[in-house]
Amino acid sequence: MGRGRHSKSGRRGPARSRRLPGLTGTVHVYDARAEVETAEGTFRLGSRSLREAMPGDRVYVSLHRGHGGARRAVVEHVIERAVTAIVGAFEPAGPLGAVRPLDSRIKQDFFVLPSDDSPQRLSVAPGDIVSARIVEYPSRTESGVVTLERRIGDANEPGLGIECIMARYGLACGYPQAAVEEAESLTVDVDDALADPLRRDIRDRFAVTIDPVDARDFDDAISVARTVRGGWMLGVHIADVSHYVAWDSAIDLEARRRSTSVYLADRVLPMLPERLCNDLCSLRPNEDRLAFTVDIELDAQGRVRSYEAYPSVIRSRVRMDYGAADALLIEESPVVAGLDAAVPERAEAAVGEAHASGVDLRSFLRNADALARARREVRRKRGSIDFDTPEVHVLLDEAGVPVDIVTRERTAATSLVEEAMLLANECVAEFLADRDLVSAYRVHEDPSPDSLASTAKTLAELGAVEGGLAAGIMLGDPRAINAAVEDASGTAFAPYVNALLLRAQQRAIYKPHNEGHYALGARAYCHFTSPIRRYPDLIAHRVLKVALAKRELGKKEAAARAPRLTGVGSHSLVNICPQLCRQASDNERAADAAASASQKVKVAQMYAARIGERDTGTVSWISDMGAFVRLDATGAEGLVRMGDLGGEWWDLDDVRLTLTGESTGTRIELGCQVVVEVASVNVLRGHLDLKLVHVSGGCGVGLASARRAHE
Repeated sequence: MGRGRHSKSGRRGPARSRRLPGLTGTVHVYDARAEVETAEGTFRLGSRSLREAMPGDRVYVSLHRGHGGARRAVVEHVIERAVTAIVGAFEPAGPLGAVRPLDSRIKQDFFVLPSDDSPQRLSVAPGDIVSARIVEYPSRTESGVVTLERRIGDANEPGLGIECIMARYGLACGYPQAAVEEAESLTVDVDDALADPLRRDIRDRFAVTIDPVDARDFDDAISVARTVRGGWMLGVHIADVSHYVAWDSAIDLEARRRSTSVYLADRVLPMLPERLCNDLCSLRPNEDRLAFTVDIELDAQGRVRSYEAYPSVIRSRVRMDYGAADALLIEESPVVAGLDAAVPERAEAAVGEAHASGVDLRSFLRNADALARARREVRRKRGSIDFDTPEVHVLLDEAGVPVDIVTRERTAATSLVEEAMLLANECVAEFLADRDLVSAYRVHEDPSPDSLASTAKTLAELGAVEGGLAAGIMLGDPRAINAAVEDASGTAFAPYVNALLLRAQQRAIYKPHNEGHYALGARAYCHFTSPIRRYPDLIAHRVLKVALAKRELGKKEAAARAPRLTGVGSHSLVNICPQLCRQASDNERAADAAASASQKVKVAQMYAARIGERDTGTVSWISDMGAFVRLDATGAEGLVRMGDLGGEWWDLDDVRLTLTGESTGTRIELGCQVVVEVASVNVLRGHLDLKLVHVSGGCGVGLASARRAHE
């Protein structure tokens, strides 16, 4: 009892399928589903369709069209393996040793052969967590074989969960000595930098940094003023990392390998050595710093009139955090607005620092906020899609023990910084694309027709969209998608509309040539504003510098500067950019997964002391695993597995995303209010398992009814 009996999509019975031509693609496995990303779109993989494939594998799949026209994929064979090592728990298995992966996405167990002495050599005991290298991959008839490479620790050791995540994703803590020594030898020499005819001294301009309160690396600053025409002059100033990091240097090679900083729950694994990211390149207040500036003039409607990019020297006047900036942008008390008690003090200190420079900080921020609002409207009109995706973060004490869970949402302060960075990125990308320059462009392709059709059908079944809007979504009209998101905003089912539409999108990746950005509605887009933590941004800086030198100083001078910026010969940027883009895209995906997994580990750690406690929550997703519930008290998400739903069989409708009790007729759906009990946690896996106690009487009315109630 309590298990799902069967799934249905509007009707019962076996589905007939029709085989279609096959494709190659990359496998992505999530807790509740698997899919393959191909050149023609992303397709769902059933549990039996995954076969011997593992996350990240390059595979050949056959496509099958079932009832309703939906296309599903089946793995036929693996072309290229992505996973070379696993992290898991070691257990004896007769004459063999078994390693059971901690990564729930890997469905296979692996074995250590009797002839392998690695368990004895590493003094591995039953239950220990180990890192193991794959020697033989599993097939449809044979299990996988591994050899142990490192004992990570006892399963009960504190902090082991994060160490497992680092091992799982191949993340390094520390930096190669050669790169560290190279970084320590670098200094800020403003006079020498200003000898470059391309670099401008704008230290007299008022600029501020706005970052999270706990930020240590400040890689962007903004300046903004109204123009006589009623528009704005925006300055976006970005740390000039390319001045310090030469092509093929020790720092560059390590940054290239990492591609991105990784933000785990209890630590940051930076892309660059600390000497650079937290010192030389950090735009700290009242210190001269080398920057790359993009000046943008906009009209009263927020449309770009002109822009200009150039290396610069700046001197940030004020370091602000988001909370303090929001406090100055809103009228009510910051404490009432949900900001912590220390915010007003930080806000007033920033006001005083700006006043010393002859600037009214409140007026400055209001101008920036007005510009951000105008830009959002410009983007909305051209079809830009703004998904609202609040993030859950665990707050830790000094010992790394979780003490609270907060939800970080978009605010006026985060929005004004975001819009400034988006605009600078667009301007730089346009400059590079107009000259057909090889660089690292941020490309977001159109969603696949199958994904859109499936999503539109589900949203219509849920009552979240009307027929005309569903048709627009099915056609991939970004305005229809944005309208669905906006219509859902402020309602109880906003998270599900956002989640469903977001799942239908392709993942943005880096490519050496411009192909546009669907979700932003941008003709060209790149990442330029975070070179401290993203390698593609550093690529854009380098290519832009060479292009500016060619335009301003001539081909000969550009050629003289190219070796240090973009290299020469077979290992130049032009020749290896496709490889760098693929690596950056893959590393970004891994970094995001590791960051998310680390938050789940800390959530599980926090709830380990709360077994048996009850809380109210909202059903956030439904799958064949059960019902995912977001807890009201903290925003943490846990899973009520099928066996913990109660003493009856449950029918899954994977179109309407409902579970219906066969005996009682009780229906659980998205947005359903429930009472749950903390059943168990698995800290190493980051799992929070819940038990259903009570289903609210409001369940079973559907999202359409919820919308009508809201209206």
